[in-house]
Amino acid sequence: MHDGIHVVAGECTTTFDGSRVREHEQRGQVLVVVKPDNTVLVHDAEGYQPVAWLTRAETVTIDGTHLAATDGDQRLTVDIHDETASGRYPASAAGSPVGECPDCGAALVRVTDAVACTGCDARYGLPGDAEVLDHRCECGLPKMHVERGRAFEICVDRECESMDDAVAEVFDREWDCPNCDGDLRILRRGGLLAGCENYPECDTGFAFPAGVVVGECACGLPLFETAGGRRCLDATCEAWRDDSGGLPAES
Repeated sequence: MHDGIHVVAGECTTTFDGSRVREHEQRGQVLVVVKPDNTVLVHDAEGYQPVAWLTRAETVTIDGTHLAATDGDQRLTVDIHDETASGRYPASAAGSPVGECPDCGAALVRVTDAVACTGCDARYGLPGDAEVLDHRCECGLPKMHVERGRAFEICVDRECESMDDAVAEVFDREWDCPNCDGDLRILRRGGLLAGCENYPECDTGFAFPAGVVVGECACGLPLFETAGGRRCLDATCEAWRDDSGGLPAES
């Protein structure tokens, strides 16, 4: 189960201090929320914005009637004078439902960069352009649609189905290196690349774009259709725009 959200309600004095902010003290009947990522929020009776907060603090300590959160030179303290209620409650990521967790049966949700379980710690990172599909992998997790040279439908769990392996199976050695006699290999160095097999003698390498191959650039490299328009595998290449045999850019 995820770490809980710690909540304290009561009459409190909050003090915030930092190098860019003069010390500011407030007192009132408030609700103090400490999230699992050490974000501390202090809400009063008005509006949706907290009256004091510290996002993802480096440290949070709660000692009886005193809470202290620090992040660099920023410090938020809460002194609890009269506690009305307190407790720790389950919390998870929230997002669009995309199925059930095969490990615990709780809901799976799509958040910005992942599919996460609301009931356990399972979390599967997603490429930024991934579309989570309705149908399932044999492992029980949803599949995703991604475009890397062509469209692929693979499991959201990279341990189950590797996007890199799927792309390499289709495009490894598919193109010649423009700067030597080597082939371009599909590999990962920080991100997915088409890099020369003769590295380090030849350091030619191109980040593999999210999109599908629709033709060949005048320079000999593949031409991709991406969300931002057509482009060469070499993001700095402009040759295809002037090539009468290439595919024109869409207006």
